[in-house]
Amino acid sequence: MQNELAQLLEENLKQVWSERDEVRRMKAIKNVYTNASILYHVGHKAEGLDAINKSVTAVLSSMPPNFVFTKLKPIIINNSIGRLIWGVGPEGQAPLSTGMDIAHFENGKIKSLYVFLDSE
Repeated sequence: MQNELAQLLEENLKQVWSERDEVRRMKAIKNVYTNASILYHVGHKAEGLDAINKSVTAVLSSMPPNFVFTKLKPIIINNSIGRLIWGVGPEGQAPLSTGMDIAHFENGKIKSLYVFLDSE
């Protein structure tokens, strides 16, 4: 189960946070998140799948189109909690910003996701 949850966090990074197309992203969100999931990031809270999609759209719209999120360290799963260290920047280059996702899983999907941005 730990490998499946780690894979889910990686899919979230690639298929949700690095996906610019809202329709494709929404399909991924439905596969990765529970229907009643909550996203917390940078003083913001989004409840439900549509709100999460809108929140990710807002984040991505503030970044250049060639920016992507990448996993920087191995994902750690501790029971129903997962941690992913990520970077964001131009594809194939060193990240310009870094952060961490902490996910709480329920029934094999993300129930809540806490996004932390490192101070530079």
